[in-house]
Amino acid sequence: MIKHLNPKRFRPLAAILFAGTLWPAISSAQQGLGQAQEEKAPIAPVGRSYAITNATIVQGPGRKIEKGTVVMKDGLITAVGSGVPIPSDAIIIKADSMFVYAGFIDGLSRTGVTKPKEEKDKEKIKDPGNPPAERAGITPQNDVRNSLNPNDKSVEELRNLGFTVSQVVPYGNFLPGSAAIVLLGGKSPDDMVLVNNAALYSELTGAQNVYPNTVMAVMAKWRELYKNATLVKSYQSMYAANRSAITRPGSDRILEAFYPVIDQRTPVLFKSEKMLETQRVFTLKNDLGFPLLIADVKEGWPIINKIKASGAKVFLSLDLPDEIKKDEKKEDKKGDKKDAKKDSVKTEQPKKEKPKTPFDLEKEALEKRKKEAIASYTSQPSEFTKAGVTYGFSAMSAKTKDIPANLRRMIKAGLSEDAALAGLTTNAAQLLGLSDRMGSIDNGKMANLVVSYKPYFDEKSKVRYVFVDGNLYKMETKEAKKDDKVSASGTWSYTTDTPDGTYTGKVMIKEEKGKLSGTITNSSNGKETSLNNVSLDGNYLTFSFPYDAGGETITIDVAVTIDERTFEGTLTAGSNGSFPMKASKDPKF
Repeated sequence: MIKHLNPKRFRPLAAILFAGTLWPAISSAQQGLGQAQEEKAPIAPVGRSYAITNATIVQGPGRKIEKGTVVMKDGLITAVGSGVPIPSDAIIIKADSMFVYAGFIDGLSRTGVTKPKEEKDKEKIKDPGNPPAERAGITPQNDVRNSLNPNDKSVEELRNLGFTVSQVVPYGNFLPGSAAIVLLGGKSPDDMVLVNNAALYSELTGAQNVYPNTVMAVMAKWRELYKNATLVKSYQSMYAANRSAITRPGSDRILEAFYPVIDQRTPVLFKSEKMLETQRVFTLKNDLGFPLLIADVKEGWPIINKIKASGAKVFLSLDLPDEIKKDEKKEDKKGDKKDAKKDSVKTEQPKKEKPKTPFDLEKEALEKRKKEAIASYTSQPSEFTKAGVTYGFSAMSAKTKDIPANLRRMIKAGLSEDAALAGLTTNAAQLLGLSDRMGSIDNGKMANLVVSYKPYFDEKSKVRYVFVDGNLYKMETKEAKKDDKVSASGTWSYTTDTPDGTYTGKVMIKEEKGKLSGTITNSSNGKETSLNNVSLDGNYLTFSFPYDAGGETITIDVAVTIDERTFEGTLTAGSNGSFPMKASKDPKF
């Protein structure tokens, strides 16, 4: 809800504001395209109200609305369909010929997680068989939030592909810490986190030069920690029931990190790329009985039936081996030779092929096995679909730039587009327990959306907009630069309605060497205040400026939709409220 202005604070504020200060505004939905102030910063409209109109809306796999509208407010989808009424305060995004999808969900990665600096000279451990827990990689009590950076480049890169949510984990081996499900947007780690302690993360990777440093040792240590945690937890329950007769138990953060897993409230999330890794993880699960989620799976197709029978939740890797490229030059030369022979008057007897050596035969066999392996990796999602195994996708080991092409390769290998979309949206939401909040475009769900120029899996498709929790991010594309340009330069006469009446004034903007600047004045006394951060993105004008309200400095932001002669939007001053604003350009300009 938009907060209304406090009348007691407004009167001194109005005197300053309309003596040369504008209030922030985000454009109302009269016309134009809502666009981001900066590529890395989202638009933050009053009430965060948007309407995407005249688009093909893919609500979920197999659910499509032609020429439909999606309305969002305060981070939630409030209406979807054809002929949906548009609120008066909404920014309209005219998405003619565009496609709208639910935001994609990544099942495992380190997106936004800061990698710790490696210690060059590690202290020599006196007893390598009993090292400190941190040196052994045993830090399950670590909270990934302590390593999150919303400004990390990886957040923007994955978001630009249409991903809005990711399950992220700390760096490390064996037991690095807890996972969190985060939004790929926000100003702070706490803004990003949607679900904290979503899983206990683990890898079957040993430590260097200390115990446990082999897979078997890691598995043995895993069993030891889990069983010790079970015993200590049981003892603590006994103490809680009879504190007067039992010695008080001590506290152990490492063992306590296992308690939610023991209670079946939290799964263990294993990175499990190879088939043998997955089988060993299943051995641990069967021995100890914990709920399991395996992610970044690359070699799952040979044991699909075991995976299905295990009941484990699965996220398949978006990484694929490189395709084998044909040597086009050799092919061309062969073709040229054949053509030359045809044109030749003389006919030559075909030459006998030399017998293949053992080396030649082994090389051919190796190339054949490599080709078959690549085909198996690429068709893995299709095989899981045929087997009836629900899966999502994880970006952990994939190069971000390769993800769209890899998805198209999977589709070419037999995966349907609906199945691919399910893996990115509805299936992923189900596996992470988020189906009530995201995964499809339905009323009441989070406003996590992807808008692309063409169908997403089209080779020429490009993402234009991404909404994360109702905040809009715009991607620069060649198509986007075709938008009609307008000029903000000139003097604009504005009016704004407030609880204290209607006020008028002047906004003066000039452009020098591509940079905008300006001032704002009020007709009552003519005082000028300089504008900051003046930006024109398409037809979306924003700027801000500070003012002193009785010793308290408040930043006033303005954002309006502009055309050749007018602009219209709203004004906001932090928690003081928001007001409609209109302006027209003075005739001399």
